[in-house]
Amino acid sequence: MLEFKTIQTLKPNTEILEVIKDYKYKIKNGKVKNLLHTNLQVIELTEYLITYPITLTILEYKVNEISSKQFYTKEYNQKYNLKEIKQILNKIKVYTILFVY
Repeated sequence: MLEFKTIQTLKPNTEILEVIKDYKYKIKNGKVKNLLHTNLQVIELTEYLITYPITLTILEYKVNEISSKQFYTKEYNQKYNLKEIKQILNKIKVYTILFVY
């Protein structure tokens, strides 16, 4: 059986928390785990689950040198940077305000 040891807990991004504060959401902290008896590491992504007014799952991973887009949405199957995530959430907010009234 594979055994893992958590070597680091990834904290939520404060900038995205500021953007989603008007929504109902849940956060699952990411973790960096080491596979025991090897030098392999596994990264669990930080997950932001927005539940109201729309269901949206945003995954955050560490940025690498190739791509500067550190967010992924399950619903749209696309990678985004922070600026694009802010635009999407602002559009959602505007549409919900228009449909509520």
